Amino acid sequence: MATTRYSKYEPTLEDLDMADLMRMIQDRVLESGFDRNPWDPDPDYRQTMQDLYDAIAEALINHDLVPEAALESAMNADDWMDSELGRTVRELAQRLEREGYLKPGDGEDGGSPSSGGGSGPGADPGSVRFELTNKAIDFLGYRTLRDVLGAAGQSSVGAHETNLQSTGVETSGESKPYEFGDTLNLDVAETFKRAARRGFEDGRLELEYDDLQVVQAEYASSAATVVMLDCSHSMILYGEDRFTPAKQVALALAHLIRTQYRGDTIRFVLFHNSAEEIPLTRLATAQVGPYHTNTAEGLRLAQKILRHQNKDMKQIVMITDGKPSAITLPGGRVYKNAYGLDPMVLGETLREVGNCRRHGIQVNTFMLARDPELIAFVQRVSAMTRGKAYFTTPHTIGRYVLQDFQKRRTKTVN
Repeated sequence: MATTRYSKYEPTLEDLDMADLMRMIQDRVLESGFDRNPWDPDPDYRQTMQDLYDAIAEALINHDLVPEAALESAMNADDWMDSELGRTVRELAQRLEREGYLKPGDGEDGGSPSSGGGSGPGADPGSVRFELTNKAIDFLGYRTLRDVLGAAGQSSVGAHETNLQSTGVETSGESKPYEFGDTLNLDVAETFKRAARRGFEDGRLELEYDDLQVVQAEYASSAATVVMLDCSHSMILYGEDRFTPAKQVALALAHLIRTQYRGDTIRFVLFHNSAEEIPLTRLATAQVGPYHTNTAEGLRLAQKILRHQNKDMKQIVMITDGKPSAITLPGGRVYKNAYGLDPMVLGETLREVGNCRRHGIQVNTFMLARDPELIAFVQRVSAMTRGKAYFTTPHTIGRYVLQDFQKRRTKTVN
């Protein structure tokens, strides 16, 4: 009689889901220069295939997914990429590309893991670039969003809540008398109740215009948001990487808006010696440079972007860790002073804050440092634009940014 022997299933690296692998290496693919040389950052640096291979190998080792024999062989090899571990890492990189998480970089040094770029005998993986796809960026934003809101006890998000109410299908407050232009979503019980107070005539209930009552629903507003990210040198100095968590939060906020608040817009501005707008696709690879902090120029560019947005709410989310230390002079020259709050730099910055107030733009500041003079400066900015100031850390900034984005005040409007 034939017998069947069952044994415990042991998963292999072929069973590894690429979404799980992306989760393992997300901090490495988003890194901003802290892990290379924080004292000499290169703002134009782009990660190579060798960086990707190193990140995958490190993730596999840290999660105990590499057999001892393969690990020992890699350590004893002249080049670990020629070992079994190296071949496995190349195969995983090819799978990431096939499943749409990676694509060859632009330019002459672009290559493809699956076509030999970075893996052929004549290719140098240290010079072959790669880029994250929209699928990878959405995935990284979703992961951060779920982790942050899940840790805060908020697993789901909905439309914007505001202090206004309008007539609609979903009831959220007491009914009100019907006014011309309201959605005719009748509160039938209250309408008949008001009519019945006059009594019946010939057994009939007479309805008058003033009897009509409609139920109210929450008014869902649209918002235009500009995220200002400080990429000055201090964001990777002082023993911690502050820029990578800031990028993760920006990706999560972009995912939240694109999936839950379809009527909203979000744009991104990097500010340093000057300021520039970058698309979402470039956000993940943005790098810190040997820059000062030109907050005024960032605010000026953010206002220019928001002026073209026809939305109920306009806001700037500014993530920074330092005081303003640079301004752009009328002739285009950049004036810099990194020591203390320079009166000329402070004055120009506050003038731009005043312009934000005049245009109805709220500035919410998330400060990653706690120097007394910075606290006073940020509080002044918040007071001028009726915004909020949060003094947080790279570990908690996500919770503050995402929860603040969803908070709204309430007010009864007749």
